[in-house]
Amino acid sequence: MTAKRPRVADYPLAETQPSKVLGPNCRSLEELTLQGIMDGTITMEDLRITPSALEAQADIAEAAGRPNLAANFRRASELTRVPQEVIMATYERLRPGRASRKQELLEAARQLRETYDAHRIADFVEEAAEVYERRGLYKFRY
Repeated sequence: MTAKRPRVADYPLAETQPSKVLGPNCRSLEELTLQGIMDGTITMEDLRITPSALEAQADIAEAAGRPNLAANFRRASELTRVPQEVIMATYERLRPGRASRKQELLEAARQLRETYDAHRIADFVEEAAEVYERRGLYKFRY
């Protein structure tokens, strides 16, 4: 993104600073054109959001007094490093009644933290594990 932290006035970044929002292949939003897609020079990888773009959105949310939204953007930033199949498996475990025991969620959190360096999202999953235990949301097996 940019070295200077974005401010509330910079929102939405796609409109106020499109040349500074860079994709995974260092293409700016201005470079993402329909013609580029049609001629194959723009790929799906060019369209993926980056950790720096999500962190910039978090900075704006924080500056606007929206700390919960900022935290969500920061967790999303970490998820860019996690393979889709791991995200979906974790999501499935987080659905109430899907995990049969607390250890399943704690193992998912450990994997996120140790394998993908996703500490914020791992903390979130661990918190969910505690809440699910208190509320009896684990699947009961005979």
